[in-house]
Amino acid sequence: MSIQWFPGHMNAARRKAAESMEKVDLVIEVMDARLPQASSNPMIEELRNARQRPCLKILNKSDLADPVATKAWLTYFASQPRVHAVALSCKSQSDVAKVPGLCMKLAQHRGTALKPLRMMIMGIPNVGKSTLMNALLKKRVAKVGDEPAITKTQQRLYLGNNMVLIDTPGMLWPKIAHPTDGLMLAASHAIGVNAVIEEEVAVFLAGLLLERYPTLLAARYGVKPDSDAVGVIEAIAAKRSYRLKGGEPDFEKSAHTLLLDYRSGALGRISLETPASRIELLKNYVPPVLLGEQPAEQESE
Repeated sequence: MSIQWFPGHMNAARRKAAESMEKVDLVIEVMDARLPQASSNPMIEELRNARQRPCLKILNKSDLADPVATKAWLTYFASQPRVHAVALSCKSQSDVAKVPGLCMKLAQHRGTALKPLRMMIMGIPNVGKSTLMNALLKKRVAKVGDEPAITKTQQRLYLGNNMVLIDTPGMLWPKIAHPTDGLMLAASHAIGVNAVIEEEVAVFLAGLLLERYPTLLAARYGVKPDSDAVGVIEAIAAKRSYRLKGGEPDFEKSAHTLLLDYRSGALGRISLETPASRIELLKNYVPPVLLGEQPAEQESE
């Protein structure tokens, strides 16, 4: 299933971000630690690289992610120019307290009353940008919710007298190239429920968890090792006694339960991708043939 979800206000947000990028010193990109690359908007990289701005990549929700996978991602991002990455939980005040110091190291020529450090906070919907803003400023300045695309306009806020924060709306990109990225984003609630079929997303998630975290499925739902993705959903129905009037498993309710348990961390600490799995995805990816085009091997000479 290919998921495309690009509300109109996101196009305006991209234009505004491009304008503001010229006037900032660095970018703070908030990503979901469970799927760092899939939750990284390529437009952010494009905008900041065009202006050669350094980036602090925050792998948020690290308390929900597999620590082994997170360590691998930090090593991966450390190899990129003008990038520093940190794994934390934006709900932890002690974690958030590290952020200003990390930003100062990336832009040491700024950070005084005369030349305040100007930071733009960016990220896709529902990765925790607003939570980070509120924690940094120690007051509620941004609306927080469990639905994507809460923030609609830019905000300019001051952190002491030597730092300026520019909060931007969560931006997705118009075309998600890899179908599995769309499914991971939907499973993690970065895409609105109106754009997805939850049962399909849950079956995808179940298949991935069977491959990488079978013991977590067995511990919570009694899923057997020889089960398939649909069998996982049916096992949840049996475990929770989710039945329809005729006695059939309530597939919709069971699928929703799996997604909720993953998102909340009730299922365990899970990462949906690793640097190795990302490399494998890109290696095997074949772009879809567009209408009116021929596959490369069939093109006439």
